[in-house]
Amino acid sequence: MVQDSAVRRDPINDNLACKQRLAYHRGVADVFKALADPTRRAILDELLERDGQTLFELCARLATKYGLGSTRQAISQHLDVLEDAGLVTTRREGRYKFHHLDTRPLQVIVQRWLT
Repeated sequence: MVQDSAVRRDPINDNLACKQRLAYHRGVADVFKALADPTRRAILDELLERDGQTLFELCARLATKYGLGSTRQAISQHLDVLEDAGLVTTRREGRYKFHHLDTRPLQVIVQRWLT
């Protein structure tokens, strides 16, 4: 199979999720998807206020502060989306899993408009 010389692969642009002129990487699309849900934004707000919470603590604080009656399973699924987007990291200590806020993916988005 002969590759046409007019069609060159650009490794930088192959990672783009949208049109080239928007210059967003696929990871940025995951961040926007994660931030689109109000429950996930509330989870991030809670982790900003008090980092390193367990699933049980997050569920209790979300129910008390925001009136969210979501199940632990639903909150766990929201945390998975946030973790996939890189906005939440986890640390295991024995049988406990602690969730931490990671703002580095947001910095990529902010840098786009500041530069």
